[in-house]
Amino acid sequence: MESPESLWDFIGQQYGKIWEQTLTHLGLTSMSLMLAILLGVPLGISIVKRTSLAKLVLGAAGLLQTIPSIALLGMMIPLLGIGPMPAVIALFLYALLPIIRNTYTGISGIDSAVTEAAEAMGLTSWQILWKVHLPLAMPVLLAGVRTAAVINIGVATLAAYIAAGGLGEFIFGGIALNNSNMILAGAIPAALLAIILDTLLGLLQKYQTARLGPLLISIALLLLPITLWYGRQQITMSNLAGFTPEFMGRQDGYLGLKSVYDFDMSTVVISDAVMYKAIYQEKLDLISGYSTDGRLKAFDLVSLIDDKGVFPPYEAAMVVREDVLLRYPDLQAVLERLSGQINDSIMTELNYRVDYLKQRPGKVAKEFLQKRSLYRDSDDSSGPTLRIGSKIFGEQYILINMYKMLIEGYTNYQVETRTGLGGTKICFDALIHNEIDMYPEYTGTGLLVLLQPSAKQLESLDTATEQMYNYVQEQFQSQYKLKWLKPIGFNNSYALMMRRKQASDLKINKISDLKYSLYGNKQ
Repeated sequence: MESPESLWDFIGQQYGKIWEQTLTHLGLTSMSLMLAILLGVPLGISIVKRTSLAKLVLGAAGLLQTIPSIALLGMMIPLLGIGPMPAVIALFLYALLPIIRNTYTGISGIDSAVTEAAEAMGLTSWQILWKVHLPLAMPVLLAGVRTAAVINIGVATLAAYIAAGGLGEFIFGGIALNNSNMILAGAIPAALLAIILDTLLGLLQKYQTARLGPLLISIALLLLPITLWYGRQQITMSNLAGFTPEFMGRQDGYLGLKSVYDFDMSTVVISDAVMYKAIYQEKLDLISGYSTDGRLKAFDLVSLIDDKGVFPPYEAAMVVREDVLLRYPDLQAVLERLSGQINDSIMTELNYRVDYLKQRPGKVAKEFLQKRSLYRDSDDSSGPTLRIGSKIFGEQYILINMYKMLIEGYTNYQVETRTGLGGTKICFDALIHNEIDMYPEYTGTGLLVLLQPSAKQLESLDTATEQMYNYVQEQFQSQYKLKWLKPIGFNNSYALMMRRKQASDLKINKISDLKYSLYGNKQ
């Protein structure tokens, strides 16, 4: 048995990517912090003698801080799209409050006798501000800048969800795959960045508070180079692929593309919720997706042929703990009423209704069961409660609603659905540790992400649909005491997707064509 990969092994393999994302993370933070200083300090100064305006400005800045960071990023997307711009603006808004408040507090807290003495010496208002107020207020003002810097480094990890890059790519990929090495590869550099930037600003605060000019120059020298570098990187970036965090860390995803296809296209991590719209708006040229995703139809995308077989079959089926089936002997027959009922085209249409038409998964599930004469009203719910989990995307929400309705319609059991379990390993671990009783899974995922056979075992394995299902079923039963029920009927494999027109213009039909039509022609 192979020994588990250590953190240092992972860092050694990914050091180039870690360094790149560390610089991107610092770029996001530096750019937003520069903007916040340029606006926040003058704004803090301007409200010192205007009490009513001060309450309004500080209240507005405080209100921005109450908005959850992921929600603020989401609010930016309709206005600015995806990528660095909405992330920088969101971080800028978060950094405003500590800078404005500390500037205002620092100047307001100066003894009025000092101001009166300066006026008596004949200094103008501008001279008093520049030579008296700001130097005296600088310790408090810089404390606000330091607070804003630390906040922004933390919040910037969420920018990965909207394709802005940064160390959040590793953190969210690690969460999706339950890979602690990947999580730490993002979290440790982010923590070090916060400590280093706070320390540098602290040194400036300690040694240069009385010399305003050198202090401002030092801050500019600290933040400006990385800000300019980051801005230039975004301007020159083209031929961009957007992949979900889980896809980036999987052998049947980005890792397989790298090793089998020598994939060399610039990539960003992006949330599944926004990547389809991003490619439709031509912010991205290529995305990862699922072959039954309804948004293929909605955004006129085409799946590329996997001509070298990186993506194995992904037959969908319910996975249940054996002890649950022994405890409730009538349950398996009820769950398998759905087996063989949904083919690829049906699932694509159901996904289209949820993902694009925004119909409720429960409504879509109920109408499908009614059409197939499988739906029954629940007459008796006095029995025990069963817990069904799911990953976070529309197809799984549809499936668990179908299973919930079947169980409650054909038995007296109650059903509790848990839809916030994230990626594959989180669902699997919840099942193993008795946090849930069952969840829908896919054979390709079960093989490559959970069983993780060696390269030699994988080569000897026939990945035809039926043989692969049998192998995964046997291994799950022997290793984990988990039962794969009969397949639902559709195969939802990973796929690379492009805009139909772009693929046609570039004559790209299969993944191998990308090397010569897109990333093979990078400047």
